[in-house]
Amino acid sequence: MNPHAPRIRDAGDSALLIEWDEAIDPAINARAIATAAAIRAAGISGLRDVVSTYRSVAVFFDPLTVEPDTLRAPLVQLSDERQPIAQGKTIEIPVTYGGEAGPDLAEVAEWAGLSAAAVVERHSGTDYRVFMLGFLPGLGYLGSVDATIAAPRRGTPRVRVPAGSVGIAGRQTGIYPRESTGGWQLVGRTAVKVFDTTRTQPALLAPGDIVRFKPVSSSEAMPSNDAPRASATRIGNSLRAISVIRPGLFTTVQDRGRWGQQGSAVPVSGAMDLVSHRVANLLVGNGDDAATLEVTLAGPELRVEQETWVAIAGADLQARIDGGVTPIGVATRCRPGSVLRFGERRSGTRAYVAFDGGIDVPMTFGSRATHVGAALGGLDGRALAAGDRLPLGPASDGRAPWSLDAPAIPNGGARLRILLGPQDDFFAAPAFTLLERTRFLVTPQSNRMGYRLSGARIPRTSDREMISDATFVGAIQIPASGEPILLMSDRQTTGGYPQIATVITADLPLAGQLAPGDWVEFARCTRAEAIAALRDQEARLGGLT
Repeated sequence: MNPHAPRIRDAGDSALLIEWDEAIDPAINARAIATAAAIRAAGISGLRDVVSTYRSVAVFFDPLTVEPDTLRAPLVQLSDERQPIAQGKTIEIPVTYGGEAGPDLAEVAEWAGLSAAAVVERHSGTDYRVFMLGFLPGLGYLGSVDATIAAPRRGTPRVRVPAGSVGIAGRQTGIYPRESTGGWQLVGRTAVKVFDTTRTQPALLAPGDIVRFKPVSSSEAMPSNDAPRASATRIGNSLRAISVIRPGLFTTVQDRGRWGQQGSAVPVSGAMDLVSHRVANLLVGNGDDAATLEVTLAGPELRVEQETWVAIAGADLQARIDGGVTPIGVATRCRPGSVLRFGERRSGTRAYVAFDGGIDVPMTFGSRATHVGAALGGLDGRALAAGDRLPLGPASDGRAPWSLDAPAIPNGGARLRILLGPQDDFFAAPAFTLLERTRFLVTPQSNRMGYRLSGARIPRTSDREMISDATFVGAIQIPASGEPILLMSDRQTTGGYPQIATVITADLPLAGQLAPGDWVEFARCTRAEAIAALRDQEARLGGLT
């Protein structure tokens, strides 16, 4: 393929993927970065996000306001090779190599047949291009490492990699923005924060930048413990608030998610079941963007401190207010001191609790949604804990409906409609047949990032590995094991497994109500059917008002 002639693939019903030749090449990467910048600058109505990767650009849009076929011609024009390529900035990063800072330096040296000093010299003696950001907010994929020291990933990933760690994974190198798990070979550490939400530009690195590592022998490159952030649990003295007596299994603050930051590897996040989230808000007179509580399986115990409207939608977890049954889809006026409790699961997995005025925690990148893995949003980027105080916004002026006929919630499983792609060329016809004829089970190794499914192994056409690329909510990834992973709200923004198909937007709320042990089936549909289903869903939601 001519690297200057991209092709455009569908990625579900709400995204397109512009891709060039399958190679890690600075020229192709520069073209992707320039194309992404041109698309952002074009001001196309309905666009939600634009993300460049090694050799592609993911374009996310609102499928109710943008017709993909009308986007294709402008995107081809904007990807023209005559688009100017901007020069990135050069950033010097001081690094302490070896010892506690780089526990794998000796192992890399042994693998390379070199001294540790020679490894440091070769690692720091190269200018690295930032090809893209992914895995964690602010983590740049830098290349290319000198082939003589390009040690492969560790056989077993570490449970804890300290923030600021500098690692090698084959020809790639990078800096861990925060403490996390990770399998890269750790050769050093830096005190430089590559991602900081207090900065105007939180991500230090951007695609196209050049990074130089500078060896330092002093502790100046070793990060000190960060000062604790001000806790969202102690926000002011809001006149309207909810107190957390017991937090439940996993209860988080969620809204419709954050768009526009995926290029810095910040996930969209947001409610797993956006329909139930919207219904709960509607019941108490809030707008769609107001923050609710997403309650998972075992609910919390909450005390209402002032007179407040409360409504629950989604899963039936046997909610009670002051001992009285609180039905799904009904707004209830609570007196000061009222206590909301939950019982056993009857149907669904996630209930959404809305309070009039919405949960008024600070916004991060324009959203209150919690992403625990990235420690963003909500209450300090974490799930609720006993003793937390949730401030509420001003009481809604809008008149709340007393009740409504909320959408049905799946009980035990769901049949989800899919569109093929964007990497369906990694698979032959038998793989698609197996995908559609298998009843999969959601395994216990599932969370808001994705559901690991058991039931069949989906074969690839070859052993070729995919270059890390953009991921999409609802995409079905197929790792080397063949066991599918259904990507959900908290998915990483990039991944290295081919995505055989993508669940349509209208069915994502059904997927969001699945739990470990539930079944899931996939059925292929057309893009026209996907958009019709979404428009029908929106019409039904509009009819609830």
